[in-house]
Amino acid sequence: QLQACGGGLVQVGGSLRLSCAASERTLSRYGMGWFRQAPGKERETVTTISRSSDSTYYTDSVKGRFTISRDNAKNTVYLQMNNLKPEDTAVYYCVAGLGLSSRTYSGTYVQYWGQGTLVTVSS
Repeated sequence: QLQACGGGLVQVGGSLRLSCAASERTLSRYGMGWFRQAPGKERETVTTISRSSDSTYYTDSVKGRFTISRDNAKNTVYLQMNNLKPEDTAVYYCVAGLGLSSRTYSGTYVQYWGQGTLVTVSS
């Protein structure tokens, strides 16, 4: 089970840090990532990170603003979000998959989904 937290309400230009911890699985075996779904929009991949943190993927709209990282010893993955924009408003989902990587980052490769945490960026 993946437990995500850290969402909330923030003003434009602000920052948030999302965390995702696994209670029953060893995350070091899995590629990890974050997806998001905004109201009325399709779900999209935000970012992924390989098992050993040696490669990452970011969707174009968050490059330079978001950073994914992981601490396998703590069984936790993080998403640091800076310079937030109104279009970042969405429910963010932590995901895990054995085949999830910086090259294979679609929902097809996701095996486990977290419960979602809401990020609201106000202008």
